Amino acid sequence: MPAGASSFHPVAEVLAHLVGEWRVTRTVRDLTDGSEGHFTGTTLFSPLPTPPPLTASEEGGLLHHESGTFTWHGVARPAERTLRFLPGAAPGTARVEFADGRFFHDLDLRTGHHETDHPCAADLYRGEFEVYAADRWRTRWRVGGPAKDLLLVTEYVRAAQGPPGH
Repeated sequence: MPAGASSFHPVAEVLAHLVGEWRVTRTVRDLTDGSEGHFTGTTLFSPLPTPPPLTASEEGGLLHHESGTFTWHGVARPAERTLRFLPGAAPGTARVEFADGRFFHDLDLRTGHHETDHPCAADLYRGEFEVYAADRWRTRWRVGGPAKDLLLVTEYVRAAQGPPGH
């Protein structure tokens, strides 16, 4: 838990909580050789676009669009990704999918903390989600496999809201 955080912040409704823009910083550490990369940018959670018509399971879902700059071995490159956050099986939870609709993981922040796994070919992604306040949360993904041993830590801070109409 980061300095100053004494407990997790429960989130009753994850989709409502995530709506809006977040500043993002991510550290990617290769645990094999110690090299480290950094991502800085923003993530915007917005209602899923229509058309096409949304299915019943997509109603109330969010599009997660992350964009910024990733620097690895001193080389900075633009980076982006898109995910879909859909209403989960239990009230207040979410089902996270890749942009193409493949399942990624479930997300339940009702206690302010969630752990999940995502098998990907020969690799296993182990995720941990921690909410520290209404405007601050973190993810940690440990990625292991035959050719990977990575730790990805991402900090999210809600972007400051400007004056109404701006």
